[in-house]
Amino acid sequence: MHGRKDGLLAAATWDHGDAETGFEVTDKATGEVIGKVALSRASDVSTAAWIAKSAQQAWAVTSPAEKAAVFRRAANLLETHYEEVQQFLMREAGATKAKADFELRHMTLGILHNAAAMVNEPQGLVLPASSGTLSLGRRVPHGVVGVIAPFNVPVVLAIRAVAPALATGNAVLLKPDPQTAVSGGHLIARLFELAGLPEGVFHVLPGGADVGEALCTDVNISMVAFTGSTSAGQRVGELCGRHLKKVSLELGGKNSIIVLADADVELAARNISFGAFLNQGQVCMAVGRALVHRSLMPKMTELLVATAKSLPVGDPSSQDVVLGPLINARQVANVDRIVHSSVRDGAVVAAGGTFESLFYKPTILSNVRPGMAAFEEEIFGPVIPLTSFETDDEAIRLANQTEYGLSASVISCSVGRAMKVGRQLNVGLLHINDQPVHDDPHVPFGGRGFSGNGTSIGGPANWDEFTQWQWMTVKDSAPQYPF
Repeated sequence: MHGRKDGLLAAATWDHGDAETGFEVTDKATGEVIGKVALSRASDVSTAAWIAKSAQQAWAVTSPAEKAAVFRRAANLLETHYEEVQQFLMREAGATKAKADFELRHMTLGILHNAAAMVNEPQGLVLPASSGTLSLGRRVPHGVVGVIAPFNVPVVLAIRAVAPALATGNAVLLKPDPQTAVSGGHLIARLFELAGLPEGVFHVLPGGADVGEALCTDVNISMVAFTGSTSAGQRVGELCGRHLKKVSLELGGKNSIIVLADADVELAARNISFGAFLNQGQVCMAVGRALVHRSLMPKMTELLVATAKSLPVGDPSSQDVVLGPLINARQVANVDRIVHSSVRDGAVVAAGGTFESLFYKPTILSNVRPGMAAFEEEIFGPVIPLTSFETDDEAIRLANQTEYGLSASVISCSVGRAMKVGRQLNVGLLHINDQPVHDDPHVPFGGRGFSGNGTSIGGPANWDEFTQWQWMTVKDSAPQYPF
């Protein structure tokens, strides 16, 4: 699967791009430079979008069997070269082996197989009509779709939009985060190239904000699917709105896990720690608030502190660790700012709270209250803010005290009680007796408020996202109108 990891897949061919704007690919655990990718410019978007639009029509009418074969071959190639891709994901993104396996084996392979199946699904409806008229509602592709993907789960958060967009007959321009441009961009392009996707249908353009803005404003791009921070998503939504483009926004989260008074505290503690520390907390669905009934708080704190102190932290590509490095020094500084700001306001560091290089220790913050940075902000790091409550109604109020609305979970020995609480939470994803970090290739995924614009991708929602209804009528002959 060795390919050109130093260039752009633009204008249907691999291009070295602007050598002066090259971005060094580093091993996040060691700092070692392991490659270099060219960065695209805003002008590259215009060229690629024009080529993609020209190639899209032929791809849209390609037979279902041929389309499906491309996705199946891509899946087979990933399985054949699995260890190579896994290693690059661990080094470039700082993923642990377990997280890389979930991202590649469970999600990415599932998404590719689902895309292969999509092309044979019904693509419209026969609607009621007067005698002599055939009335159809059919799904038609948008044309060219721009995808802007982040660094934290780089393969999945790119391919979950790329694959269904292609399966529904669109061409795609993908802008991966430069920090993970290989695993989140070039490796995907190489898979599809070797799988036989026609030239010009898919383009990878790593770049900065100027490239993202060009995707939102280019006249040949009809839709943008964005995953990333809320602030960047607001800008994407604003630009797409000005140009009346369809936009799908999957943004940040401040996700609560609510542990009711009757919960098994040991099980609940394991759910909290897993949901907070997976991928070093760099997950939009990560536990952002652990809301625990006051009667359980002493035991819960004891259990979480013991777990935090026991979890191994280190280089995931050379050690068996649970936590790897954060993505960059800026993110480490932001996590540390939130922790120490909260401590100044009265929170207590029960474990962790320190870092070395890009490795932030698993951290437990107790006595966290509304108004503190750890309660209000998305941390995106391995920190568990603990907040107590007295009543179920207070837990609901605390969980809903945010502009975000992505994921939440409720843990209780009474499913009915947990369901009653869960139904009152303003989120797009709800898990009863589980932690909030969940995803599957076949499910709709999306949030509310500052977590997204209410749309979803995944499973049956992909048809809603990547196609548009077209009403078509057919008559035996044209009617005789009165004038």
